Amino acid sequence: MRQGWVKKIMFKLKRYLRKYKKESVIAPMFKMLEACFELLTPLVMARIVDVGIRDRDMGYIMMMCAVMVAFGVFGLLCSATAQYFAAKAATGFGTALREDLFRHVNSFSYTELDMIGTSTLVTRLTSDINQAQAGVNLLLRLFLRSPFIVVGAVVMAFVVNARLAWIFVVLVPVLSLVIYGIMLATIPLYKKVQNRLDVVLRLTRESLAGARVVRAFSRQEDEIQDFREESEGLMHMQLLVGKISALLNPATYVIINAAILVVLWLGGGTVYSGELTQGGLIALINYMTQVLLALLALSMLIVSVTKASASAGRINDVFSQASGMKEGGSETDIREGEMKVSFRHVDFAYKGGKNALTDIRMEVKRGQTIGIIGGTGSGKSTVVNLIPRFYDASAGEVLVDGVDVREYPFSRLRGNIGIVPQNAVLFAGTIRENMQWGKKGASDDEIYRALEIAQAKEFVEAKPDGLETMVLQGGKNFSGGQRQRLTIARALVGEPEILILDDSASALDFATDAKLRRAIAAQTRGMTVFIVSQRAASIKDADQILVLDDGRQVGLGTHRELLETCGVYHEICMSQFSEKELEKS
Repeated sequence: MRQGWVKKIMFKLKRYLRKYKKESVIAPMFKMLEACFELLTPLVMARIVDVGIRDRDMGYIMMMCAVMVAFGVFGLLCSATAQYFAAKAATGFGTALREDLFRHVNSFSYTELDMIGTSTLVTRLTSDINQAQAGVNLLLRLFLRSPFIVVGAVVMAFVVNARLAWIFVVLVPVLSLVIYGIMLATIPLYKKVQNRLDVVLRLTRESLAGARVVRAFSRQEDEIQDFREESEGLMHMQLLVGKISALLNPATYVIINAAILVVLWLGGGTVYSGELTQGGLIALINYMTQVLLALLALSMLIVSVTKASASAGRINDVFSQASGMKEGGSETDIREGEMKVSFRHVDFAYKGGKNALTDIRMEVKRGQTIGIIGGTGSGKSTVVNLIPRFYDASAGEVLVDGVDVREYPFSRLRGNIGIVPQNAVLFAGTIRENMQWGKKGASDDEIYRALEIAQAKEFVEAKPDGLETMVLQGGKNFSGGQRQRLTIARALVGEPEILILDDSASALDFATDAKLRRAIAAQTRGMTVFIVSQRAASIKDADQILVLDDGRQVGLGTHRELLETCGVYHEICMSQFSEKELEKS
């Protein structure tokens, strides 16, 4: 299993480091060059002891000290160079991966977004990519250096004294086994820690996003308790990992100190017999320390790569989720006929669920206004979401200008459709910038015309900065009704051929709603308008009204026709109008 994770991240490395091949080679190369200087330093120290101090040659000592300083400076320069190129490659890797993942997520249809979840995607795009990036950085710096130091130290030990060097041959496997054992115990726990962290992050996002709901139901203490339980669970898991990891340093230092004692014991005799110099003994002890530090660095690398691999696996899961919606061809045979939108025996079911829509049949002429009404969960929003192809019909056809929407390129189809969703979404920036989402480079005159139709011109002009008024994230500095009117204006700026108002006037009072409908009818002639609403008053003047009940079409006609022929529509109207108002309507 662990090997599978590593393979995944190596695949990512191969793919996203393509533009950084030079950096990916230079970084480990300079790290190995640094290691060479580090391996030579004990020999210089040995020469200082064996020659300089023995002969009391201060000139020689100063010269060797200068060599050691030079080795240190060159080693530092090599390390800094390696760090620079490793960081450049790792950040480039992270940026390329993040952009590719973001692009892939933006190719998802509503089906994939609903299935994966927004919070999961945010985690993948942020913390998981950061973890993978950190793993790449450490991998480039240490994956060659640490083994090179270990092997090099053993080789240099044989150069110094072949008989005592066999202690290194025994020492390295023993240290490796101890480190491997501790890593074997901690690596699965690190994965569990990451999973618990994901849960804590999810709870945090949900609690903050739903802060108003939490307070409305006075559930603060319950939320705090849930968070405390998960946070304490994470803490206990981290403490367990910490306790096991804490054994690493004591265990390794006991082994290395025992090996040093053996070297001193046996080396003392060889020094006395003249087989080994005092400087050589010091060099052997230094090489032991280098072996220990290199193996500890290697263990840190293994932990980091394990975490990065787990993150890479989760990222790869998102990449493996292909969009079930394929874009249509670049050329479509558009037939400028009488019908603008047609539903032909359309069925739709959300993934893994029963039909949300069944046998929807509707012909909408150019310039008509279509009202869609029904109870909660009847499929009103689902119907209009099929027109811009946010979802694909399970059966039947949805046609725009006589062409199946599945044959359109997305940009061409959606470029002719203005959409106002149920939840008014504004973006951080100015009002002008938000309006220009509807049409890039829209002039102030075009924007103010759209604002006037949407009944938003008055309060925008009342702002001291007008169109330059800043919009906070989510439009939090505007009321619900103002946000809805601004989103309606944004859709109108581009003068779309089809306008979809998905219960987008729910926060408006009846008078403003009526003004809005009159303005749209008077100033957008030729535009085909779909109005989804639970208010009968908002759609009673529509050219056609589609009545839905539990995903089924139970009525299609004018207000007067449906009052007489559709029981569901009559019941809705009776609940919202008095008998006298119904008679007048």
